[in-house]
Amino acid sequence: MKKFNIRKVLDGLTAVSSSASSPQTGNRENDIIPETLQSEHFQLCKTLRHGFPYQPSSMAFDPVQKILAIGTQNGALRLFGRAGVECYCQHESASAVIQLQFLVNEGALVSALADDSIHLWNLRQKLPAILHSLKFNRERITFCHLPFQSKWLYVGTERGNIHIVNVESFTLSGYVIMWNKAIELSSKTHPGPVVHISDNPMDEGKLLIGFECGIVVLWDLKSKKADYRYNYDEAIHSVAWHHEGKQFVCSHSDGTLTTWNVRVPAKPAQIITPHGKQPKDGKKPEPCKPILKVEYKTTRAGDPFMILSGGLSYDTVGRRACLTVMHGKSTAVLEMDYPIVDFLTLCETPYPNDFQEPYSVVVLLEKDLVVIDLAQIGYPIFENPYPLSIHESPVTCCEYFADCPAEVIPALYSVGSRQKRQGFSKKEWPISGGNWGQGTLSFTEIIITGHADGSIKFWDASALMLQVLYKLKTAKVFEKPRCKEEKSSTDIVDEDPFAIQILSWCPESRVLCVAGVSAHVIVYRFSKQEVTTEVVQLLEVRMQCELNEVESPEDGGEQVSAVSTPGTSSSPLSSLPQSHPSTSSNNSSDGLRDNVPCLKVRSSPLKQSPGYQVELVIQLVWVSGEPPQPITSLAVNSAYGLVVLGNGNGLAVVDYLQKTLLLNVSTAELYGSTDPHHRQPRSPRKTRHPSAGLCDGNDSSAAPEERCKSPTSDARDSSFSRSRSSSVTSIDRESREVISSFLFCDSLSKKSEMMAVPSLWFGTSLGSMLAIALTVPSTTEQRMQQPVGIAFCGCVVRLKGAILRMAQLDACGALLPHVCESWYEPNAPEEERERTRKRRPTSPPSSQENQDCQYAVVCSEKQAKVVALPSQNCIYEHNITETSFVLRADVVMMTAGVCIACFCANGHIMTLSLPSLRPLLDINYLPLTDMRIARTFCFSNQGQALYLTSPTEIQRLTYSQETCDNLQEMLGELFTPVETPEAPNRGFFKGLFGGGAQSLDREDLFGELTAGKASRSLAQHIPGPGGMEGMKGAASGVVGELARARIALDERGQKLGELDERTAAMMASADSFSKRAHDMMLKYKDKKWYQL
Repeated sequence: MKKFNIRKVLDGLTAVSSSASSPQTGNRENDIIPETLQSEHFQLCKTLRHGFPYQPSSMAFDPVQKILAIGTQNGALRLFGRAGVECYCQHESASAVIQLQFLVNEGALVSALADDSIHLWNLRQKLPAILHSLKFNRERITFCHLPFQSKWLYVGTERGNIHIVNVESFTLSGYVIMWNKAIELSSKTHPGPVVHISDNPMDEGKLLIGFECGIVVLWDLKSKKADYRYNYDEAIHSVAWHHEGKQFVCSHSDGTLTTWNVRVPAKPAQIITPHGKQPKDGKKPEPCKPILKVEYKTTRAGDPFMILSGGLSYDTVGRRACLTVMHGKSTAVLEMDYPIVDFLTLCETPYPNDFQEPYSVVVLLEKDLVVIDLAQIGYPIFENPYPLSIHESPVTCCEYFADCPAEVIPALYSVGSRQKRQGFSKKEWPISGGNWGQGTLSFTEIIITGHADGSIKFWDASALMLQVLYKLKTAKVFEKPRCKEEKSSTDIVDEDPFAIQILSWCPESRVLCVAGVSAHVIVYRFSKQEVTTEVVQLLEVRMQCELNEVESPEDGGEQVSAVSTPGTSSSPLSSLPQSHPSTSSNNSSDGLRDNVPCLKVRSSPLKQSPGYQVELVIQLVWVSGEPPQPITSLAVNSAYGLVVLGNGNGLAVVDYLQKTLLLNVSTAELYGSTDPHHRQPRSPRKTRHPSAGLCDGNDSSAAPEERCKSPTSDARDSSFSRSRSSSVTSIDRESREVISSFLFCDSLSKKSEMMAVPSLWFGTSLGSMLAIALTVPSTTEQRMQQPVGIAFCGCVVRLKGAILRMAQLDACGALLPHVCESWYEPNAPEEERERTRKRRPTSPPSSQENQDCQYAVVCSEKQAKVVALPSQNCIYEHNITETSFVLRADVVMMTAGVCIACFCANGHIMTLSLPSLRPLLDINYLPLTDMRIARTFCFSNQGQALYLTSPTEIQRLTYSQETCDNLQEMLGELFTPVETPEAPNRGFFKGLFGGGAQSLDREDLFGELTAGKASRSLAQHIPGPGGMEGMKGAASGVVGELARARIALDERGQKLGELDERTAAMMASADSFSKRAHDMMLKYKDKKWYQL
């Protein structure tokens, strides 16, 4: 443990004012405060990405490894194995992934991008890397095909040509199939791009090429000419082979399927329109929508499956996308919730020349992944084990809790398991490849997401996994209009009136408090028993302010001395507004809406299942025709039984146990006579708040500033726009003061206090931190009968920028845990509740005269300060940023100590030690490109953080060196050593008469010796960062050992082969010598020596 002298730290690392850097004369024992956190405890890296791949564009499946790969329009790759085995990769170019091809059971993947590049990914390491890249210069890539167990990749282009790439060296072969040689010479038009390539399942030397115009060519690779050409007058979208290689099926743009016999190119053997209406007079059916893809799969015991997407009739306007499964005489049309991007039929064998035996279909939708069981009647879907439903309703806010009480996750799971849907397939999830990581984290983690439809989801995020635990629907509390015409005139949002804006959760007591965009707050208690609430408890609050325009003093960053304000009585209820009952009329005497809430609470009984149950609904009401201001901050405390909410008008403190309003006061009144701002009278602004400010869905066209409002929206949005301009002005100049943060604690909030008392700290958007002392009755009986007393303590400290976070340290610099109550069953009998109910207070510090025993940590958008209590001297100060502003700040616990973690709008992630505010980490991680990031970024204990990286995905990261060091061990493995299934038996007669599959020596055809070299200008080879040497070095564990053993065996086999060849050559040479010697002996056998 290293000790730091206050003066040295301040002189060497921070630039602060002289008044703040000098400790008070009575605090010499605090001059040296031990700190354990050092910069070597921090390192930043991404851990995992959860959720559905945003804007998916392609898909592939390895039938042996049982791994699924999904490519997206922004160049991302997501790989999925068994539940808990996921991986995220990104192409540098960020171009759309148009096609993916696995090297089956080889631990490699080929990706083709819209920028005409192809890449080879090595999946044998935990973090896949690109081994090779090839960038085409003159032609656009449209289709790729890699035959099973082949190293030659066929690449079709927009010009109609086909190039061949060696996937081992990623070099082009000189063998090219030109479009003008493939089609008939008599054809005068270009056939269009290549839309399909596949080899005949029974003859690898025959390549089937589909052109967009409707021409299909069977190309003989050896003779380099077309064997057959098949013409149809409708554009082709896909082609599928029968496994015997005698027939293939084409899908067309008019909704037809044509079946062709390979040796009969004149006309199709069959033409069907699966969804077309058959006219009685025998005429051609009416055209339908294009069939985008068809797959033809055979079975040994029954009829083949023909599976297709699209092809619906044009008169089905508004009908959802469908997948059609044709099996024998039955046709099943399966409706999907979203448009189909792609689908794949999973089969028992990887060999294309055997009966396929399909068992399920993976359907990739625009916003979901569905897997259908083909083996069960009715084609039920599998229950998806991946956390792909994050975006079920757009995420509007999220919070991250690491190191939660161990019993919370089982409690949430037990109530959440009752919410699961029924009717899923009973079989195991078919995408089952990979292995889990060996390492794990020792603490539990929970993520809570709030959504646009008012739902809240609890997720178990422990051990780098993500699993939904429980879902809560807050909209059940309110009446829903039956139609748009019935929409209330009091609504202040255009849509999504129940959207969640702020979450406040106490893991120990399990009390949950949420604020919504319609200026409503709901308090929930957790119960394991089902109850029926006859009347939902409602409290209506009238918040108004006549003094809104403020001017900040010049000395914005200086400390303001705190004095008592008017209103220090212990029971201020008599002078404060009380809750207002609901009124049947929406209009006041002058015709304006007044005293009415934005939403109507349901009047019928509410059945509440085990889980979170409504305790109280708080609604802000309209005031003289003006809508309530949006709630900008929220906090709940189970030990005091209080909820506090703030907005641009002021703050309100509510006793949720007694269901009463304790305090409703404007910000100006909180300052009293010491108000540092010069305020001008002004009525509240008339504004409407569209819910698009909270969630952006998939609309990326709106400006980032318009898509989201942060909690201190007025101040934050202005400062955000200023920070991007050349002239940056002080945030203290903001014209509207908003309550931006709260903290309940036992503290010494007055200079004269000797004992810590229950308190409420709150910060404003103009940088003021103020305090209120609370008098909470001690016994449970008194608590339910006597009101909580309130006394104003004035301003404690002022900072530059909006106050984002406050925390409390003890005399040794350790973080004081928040005051809370242990969970108890709220629906249990009174005696049992009292027996299990326990308050967990912080140890109340006592202060001797002129001695400080607490520290207040305050972080704003611009700076951080540590203030000694009760003297209120600022002992440390650090300016976090001058040119930007902090979006999120949290005081977090690390294994070795406590620190402040900050995320700035310029993309920097920083940590500061406590209490000395030494910079420990400063990394330029992610520039603020979308306000979604600002709205959802949050830090948690043990060096964990997350944000919503797209509307459908959560990105988790760590700033802990310990977690980074153990990350490789914790990540799962995608590739596992598996034997490739044996090839199908050809049978005696097929082997005898040559009726089986015909193999092809592609090396002989496409190699440089035969085909020559390709033009250098056609494509450029780019070695990847994960080359073979890097791959060997990155391989670890059993996989690495097996891979190395396999390489060694290959090398040994090659050497043995060379030895065999040399031995055979020596034997041939010996035979030749022996023959010549024998001939010479016969020649000279009968001659005398002198005749020689």
